[in-house]
Amino acid sequence: MITPEMPNLRIVKVAVPCPLHKTFDYRLNTEYSNKAIEAGMRVRVPFGRQKLVGIIIEEIQHSDVPANRLKSVIAVLDETSLLSADILKLLFWAAQYYVHPLGDVLQTALPVYLRSNDDATPPLTDVWRINHKQNSPQEEIQQTLKRAPKQQQVYQLLSESKNGLDAEALNAVTNNWRSPIKALLEKKFIEQDVKPAVIIANKTAIQDFSLTQEQSTAIESIRSHSHEHSVHVLNGVTGSGKTEVYLSLCETVLAANQQVLILVPEIGLTPQLTQRFRERLNTNIVVLHSAMNDRQRYAAWHAASTNHAQLVIGTRSTIFTPLTDLGLVIVDEEHDGSYKQQDGFRYNARDLAILRAKNNNAPIVLGSATPSIESLNNINEQRYIVHYLKQRANKKPMPSIKLVNLCSQKLHEGMAATLLSAIKQHLEQQGQVLLFINRRGFAPLLMCHDCGWTTNCLRCDAHMTFHKGRKQLHCHHCGSQRPAPEQCDECGSTNILAIGAGTERIEQYLQSVFPDTQVSRIERDTTRNKGILEDKLEKAHSGESGILVGTQMLAKGHDFPNLTLVCILDTDQALFSADFRAAEHLAQLITQVSGRAGRAEKAGEVLIQTHHPEHPLLQTLLHKGYPAFANAALKERQAAGLPPIRHLALLRCESVESSSAQSFLDHAIEQAGLVDSKKVDLFGPLPAPMERRAGRFRYQIMLQSDGRKPLHQFLSWWIPQLQQLASARKVRWSVDVDPYDTF
Repeated sequence: MITPEMPNLRIVKVAVPCPLHKTFDYRLNTEYSNKAIEAGMRVRVPFGRQKLVGIIIEEIQHSDVPANRLKSVIAVLDETSLLSADILKLLFWAAQYYVHPLGDVLQTALPVYLRSNDDATPPLTDVWRINHKQNSPQEEIQQTLKRAPKQQQVYQLLSESKNGLDAEALNAVTNNWRSPIKALLEKKFIEQDVKPAVIIANKTAIQDFSLTQEQSTAIESIRSHSHEHSVHVLNGVTGSGKTEVYLSLCETVLAANQQVLILVPEIGLTPQLTQRFRERLNTNIVVLHSAMNDRQRYAAWHAASTNHAQLVIGTRSTIFTPLTDLGLVIVDEEHDGSYKQQDGFRYNARDLAILRAKNNNAPIVLGSATPSIESLNNINEQRYIVHYLKQRANKKPMPSIKLVNLCSQKLHEGMAATLLSAIKQHLEQQGQVLLFINRRGFAPLLMCHDCGWTTNCLRCDAHMTFHKGRKQLHCHHCGSQRPAPEQCDECGSTNILAIGAGTERIEQYLQSVFPDTQVSRIERDTTRNKGILEDKLEKAHSGESGILVGTQMLAKGHDFPNLTLVCILDTDQALFSADFRAAEHLAQLITQVSGRAGRAEKAGEVLIQTHHPEHPLLQTLLHKGYPAFANAALKERQAAGLPPIRHLALLRCESVESSSAQSFLDHAIEQAGLVDSKKVDLFGPLPAPMERRAGRFRYQIMLQSDGRKPLHQFLSWWIPQLQQLASARKVRWSVDVDPYDTF
């Protein structure tokens, strides 16, 4: 309690980024005696031997810590709160729901730039604009630029922008612009300046578009709920024009001077989506994703939070961006697993987006051709409103889907002769081909032909993938790498075989079979460098790349007008997975990838290779489509008592010593027995499906309950008990509420 000798002491409760489920009290020095304090302001505080940036939760009158033992705040870093009231409310709820330390949760909401820089002044970025002070007539400028078409293109883009364009904006509309910019500066046709935010400036909006009856009906229905919170599922087949619905809804909200938040699952979708919105909406747009550096992300975050940008497009963590007047939230591809954070603060951005829309009394649209089983259940329970787009916007038919039975067939680098024949036929007809295989690298493993030795990861219960181009073995689970062996580690034989096929092997083989066709591999390994992804996608959209080989990066959201054939090479592994969501994920993946075909004038065809053509999942998708599969899957979940019917959480534990992990979970079960937990079922401890990963043994306890409330009541009691266990200090452990998978 405050002592009588210190009556004017000011105390603040601070959330510090640490693994403890508690906040800490600090005193304010006399230099801050008259400073206004708000929740959401940053402070630098001593914490053990460190000096950390924490977030003020509130100013309090009393502390349980004696006044003479209270540590002092080193510095108050902000004049006002960086986190709005609605964001703080969302974060407090998320910390409680996902049972994660509040300090960590609040740090997640801040751009990395603000976690390490005391100064919150937004960084400046270069911007280029037309130089109106130079005296050359426009006719003379245009005549000069005729001999330099790339300079002419960049000059024209700058002419269309009132406030100039920065690097982010130029990247969104053109490639290789830096040399033309330099030349235009030397000619003094343009000038360079700086501005405080990364804003993609607006262009003249295009008005030449038409809506289908289904689109119009969905738009009007959603607009009728524009002044209240409501959850809408836009269930549209691939190519049905969901983006056009988004655009029309955004126009309405922006006209009312409100802001729009759009979430996309992967950065690969942002260039195409951003371009569509720039062409249609007369507003300032910012994007937020992991490919941006810390300064760019903070500049965009600051522009959105200060209402200098009215439309925000971004990936998962964008859900925490403060907005002054949120009028609409859109979650594109709502079913996608990328919205679930898989480590640290394990939140689901889609679910938090629904809560954020509710807190702001705004509608939210969840778009997908393959809605999640959770969304389907909420539709059935009449918690969500569904809008169907059952036909493609251009009235073109959905692609025909056929199964290719691999049994007893001779395979050519994992491909049947039927597949290769179809590829040749479509290329001869000037069509584009997409081969999908969810496996990077050249081959899943190397094996000695003489003794059977295989290239296993030394730190995981998994094989290492062979990357031929780099002559390396990579573990795609823990990230470890080592040179590919030239001889067997066991017997010394040099007869080493590459078993199975990945994207690299498929690309190499197809380029040899079709030497006159450009083969483009689009996946994480080939798009790491800045600008490469955009360049590859541009060539894919233009049809310059006749054959596309890729992973999930190509599975959704993209519109390749010339694509007529989709080949799905490997589905069998997912057909027999132990994870209860595996069938749903596979059905969504097949439907999404198939939907890339036949979206324009030419009819589409889909070939799916499998050794199990009679499998019920494949037969249901083939003859009845995804809706029939999803309804059947929901009934199976109901019968088995699995999510979304019952609610699930995992207590995960890992340790270098297997015995330490098992001991901690045994003690956790003992603690659970001390409380009446009849409404919560505990299963385990059990080894994780991959027991050893990154050199650590992994075990878990599964918790199930009929209701969220009893599950969270139990967790809120249980977790503090686990923190006190001596065995907890010897292991890494975490809680995952609503896990995306049990892997």
